[in-house]
Amino acid sequence: MLAKRIIPCLDIKNGRTVKGINFMDLRDAGDPVEFAEIYSAEGADELVFLDISATEERRKTLVNMVRSVAEKINIPFTVGGGISSVEDVEILLNNGADKVSINSSAVKNPQLINDLAEKFGSQCVVVAIDAKQIDGQWIVHLVGGKVPTELNLFDWAVEVAERGAGEILFTSMDNDGTKNGFANEALAKLSQLINIPIIASGGAGNIQHFVDSFKVGKADAALAASVFHFKEIEIKTLKQELKNNNIEVRI
Repeated sequence: MLAKRIIPCLDIKNGRTVKGINFMDLRDAGDPVEFAEIYSAEGADELVFLDISATEERRKTLVNMVRSVAEKINIPFTVGGGISSVEDVEILLNNGADKVSINSSAVKNPQLINDLAEKFGSQCVVVAIDAKQIDGQWIVHLVGGKVPTELNLFDWAVEVAERGAGEILFTSMDNDGTKNGFANEALAKLSQLINIPIIASGGAGNIQHFVDSFKVGKADAALAASVFHFKEIEIKTLKQELKNNNIEVRI
């Protein structure tokens, strides 16, 4: 059985780590490069960096940050935000990123998934999907959760997998920042529908929530932000508890 992964997420705005609730009310959490170094040392399996307000101007900032982080850590990290072309990805990979995460650009131009998978390999391509429930349906949202689409989460996930994505990072906007647990029902349905790894995101508040994401939600990895940033959960403690619950993790 493949080990389950624990992935701290750094949401970056103007070069700083921020955290909000339901994608709103962002507050400063600290320096991303310092966080990256700490998480690498504490036993995180991977890191995810998301430039949540990416513009052309900030792309340069992000590249510099990617380079700074790559020098400090020895675990894989994924970078996302404002990526819309093969060239964007090339620049990030050349500066030390291991994978890239695309979201809005994949919805607007689904062929981009195929192009990136063909050029860099599926293992490099993570498609992030932000979705919330509207009238009982999970609806995909873009631009940091601000713009609803007509896409259904499950239909889009199937298409993404067919187009060559290596992983899906599913964030439940309803659960994000609430610390009430992951959207395990939706996660379990995703894992039945597709055969690529699914990263659970949105809602981690305690160790049991991580246990449930793997046992009930059938996720392959669990991602969280504020519970790690603000030291509410230590990664070493979390992994030991997961092991105690017969969940395979790297310690």
